[in-house]
Amino acid sequence: MLPRLGGLRSALRDPAVRRILKLMVPALFAVSVAQLSIIINTNIASHLTVGSVTWLAFADRLMEFPTALLGVALGTVLLPSLAKAHAEARQEDYSRLLDWGLRLTVLIALPAALGLGLLAEGAIAVLFQGGRFSANDVAQTALALTGYAIGLLGLIGVKILAPGFYARQDIRTPVKIAVVALLTTQAANLVLVPLYAHAGLAASVSVGALANAAMLFVGLRRRGLYRPSPGWPVFTGKVAIALAALALALWLGGRQVDWTGMQAQWPLRAALLTGLIGGGAAIYGIVLLLLGFRPRDFSRAA
Repeated sequence: MLPRLGGLRSALRDPAVRRILKLMVPALFAVSVAQLSIIINTNIASHLTVGSVTWLAFADRLMEFPTALLGVALGTVLLPSLAKAHAEARQEDYSRLLDWGLRLTVLIALPAALGLGLLAEGAIAVLFQGGRFSANDVAQTALALTGYAIGLLGLIGVKILAPGFYARQDIRTPVKIAVVALLTTQAANLVLVPLYAHAGLAASVSVGALANAAMLFVGLRRRGLYRPSPGWPVFTGKVAIALAALALALWLGGRQVDWTGMQAQWPLRAALLTGLIGGGAAIYGIVLLLLGFRPRDFSRAA
């Protein structure tokens, strides 16, 4: 039962290994389109105001946190489940799994995007301000983070929707869509960069991500692979009410704090930011509970 380790040549001659490599290479491109856009944008930023590359890089670190925490985790869970449902010809379960992933994405990605946008200055000041990273650097990085936050739903949505194709070993469609999304990002740069400089570069990544997710969604719908479950309008309305309460709380709380002016009071500033994040999450959760949401409703078994 122990595996035998052979050479690279013998491994590449194996038909199963070659088939996996053939599927994997284009799939890597499809899921990396946002990162490719950021690499291109970093090169463009190097020709803008001094500091633009740093502002974009720091904002990207914060944007990647919810993307990895939610998007990658959900995609990892969904892919084998979708593949099994497809292999067993359980089309209703296939659609229901995608619906479960999309509802969780809306429920968690939208408040995360709202928090990143409204608390951008506070989060960056607490994490990065000091030394040569000045108040102006905080403000400029906050603009970039706000630009990224606009497309967070798309960035996470791609991680949920693309497995809908991969589970059926359809790699070609996501790759074609990824190419269009990459071109869309660069087209957006032509419009947004002259207007908003480095923040326009961040916003263009968001435009490309939203376009990518939208095209994947339409592709799944046209193929009949995904049919939204009943109740989406009511679900969306309830989430919108909770988001409005969250936005009001974060806006009222954030405007009371001079984030960059409290540089010498780092513990207090960090405590205030933590309190706002925790308080906002509590308000969002309480409103959802009052509107009838229950955690068990989002378990995969349900």
